[in-house]
Amino acid sequence: MSEPARRERILQAAVAGGLLEPEEIPLAAFLDLDLVAENVAALMRAFPSGVQVLHAFAAKANSIVPVLAGLRDLGMGCEVASEGELAQALAAGFSPQEIVFDSPAKTARELRQALAAGIALNIDNFQELERIEALRTQNPSGSSLGLRINPQIGLGGIAAMSTAGASSKFGVPLQDPGLREQILAAYAADPAMNRIHTHVGSQGCPLPLIGEGIAKVVDLAEEVNRRAGFQQIRTIDIGGGLPVDFESDEPVAAFDAYVAQLQESAPALFSGVYSVVTEFGRSILAKAGFTAAFVEYTKVSGGQHIAITHAGAQVATRTVFMPESWPLRVSAHTADGSRKTGAEIGQDVAGPCCFAGDVVARNRCLPLLEPGDLVALLDTGAYYASTPFTYNSIQQPPVYGAALEDNGDVRFTLLRGQQSMEALLMASGKVLHAAGRTPWPRAITKSGTALPACLPVPAAVRRSAAH
Repeated sequence: MSEPARRERILQAAVAGGLLEPEEIPLAAFLDLDLVAENVAALMRAFPSGVQVLHAFAAKANSIVPVLAGLRDLGMGCEVASEGELAQALAAGFSPQEIVFDSPAKTARELRQALAAGIALNIDNFQELERIEALRTQNPSGSSLGLRINPQIGLGGIAAMSTAGASSKFGVPLQDPGLREQILAAYAADPAMNRIHTHVGSQGCPLPLIGEGIAKVVDLAEEVNRRAGFQQIRTIDIGGGLPVDFESDEPVAAFDAYVAQLQESAPALFSGVYSVVTEFGRSILAKAGFTAAFVEYTKVSGGQHIAITHAGAQVATRTVFMPESWPLRVSAHTADGSRKTGAEIGQDVAGPCCFAGDVVARNRCLPLLEPGDLVALLDTGAYYASTPFTYNSIQQPPVYGAALEDNGDVRFTLLRGQQSMEALLMASGKVLHAAGRTPWPRAITKSGTALPACLPVPAAVRRSAAH
């Protein structure tokens, strides 16, 4: 079955099963679990069999716990970049040995937690290294440690997604004066530092650029080992960043081409003396997901046809704010999920958020949309609905896993339920309000009753106010 036909079948089954409904559930996201498994298998086949590889899924791409658990069942590890993502990875069942902790801003508490559990740490800078050394003095740790290196080889096509520019916020710069020797000295001072990491960037970075950056870090690892006189660096974490094809229905990412580029650029990576860690995220899930929303209203303004839907900046944040870098394909469907046919006309597909730029597609040629129709935002299995933006306090949509049975039936698994209004209110501080707390000192209610302040006003502020 073709990918468009699979999506149509899933959408039809979702509508028929009440998973999408115009009033109660006008927006939902779907992840084709069969395509995810196919893509993960392709990734694992692409790497040479003689090399030990941990494919650590980048949790930021989709941190829904059942999704992470499913990827663990497929044999992946997990890369996390916050205390919250670490908690999600552990809740999904990953062992500490299957987790890699990245972040340019790890707190002492986060470091203590990771070191106590024996979780691998990619150290972003020398100040963090000093903090870790102090913590290890207090409590020895079995964590695998290494520096994140910025090879400074330039930017890809999307500057915001490129991390190997001259002044990137990530990692220790390799080519700034004196820094290479400082890196080598740090490894020489601590023989227990046994890994090294780089990440050239995400979407928009061509394979030769990725290969060049990884090659520089592999060469650095070789130099560390030569100076040490033994195999000090045993693990090279090469990050992720494989560009995703957002223009076709090909569900499998170009992992073979990625590995071929590395074999050309950094052959020592596959010599067998190093274990390898990858951190793919978007390229694992993006093509397997779509987000479906009902059209609420349509209008013509200044001669432009506009469809107002329930999918906007809250689930397509990057597309709305950076449309040139993150365009999305959109398909049109009737109310029952069937593909809509008819003469195509240029239309804006807009979202529900209360600002003029909340448009996910401009002047897109589609069969004329009408109230009650459905639109599907394609290739949104990573980031999009799994990481919602809370603008306008719009409820987070449900996310479903979908698998096609041999007889054509669709089996759905609830991965994350639609956010309840009560949960939304709780996240908005309802408990504090119910307890009669307010951030304003001596606040007076409409009835004239004074409410207790939530926090005491600092003395310095009180003195300033008095003057």
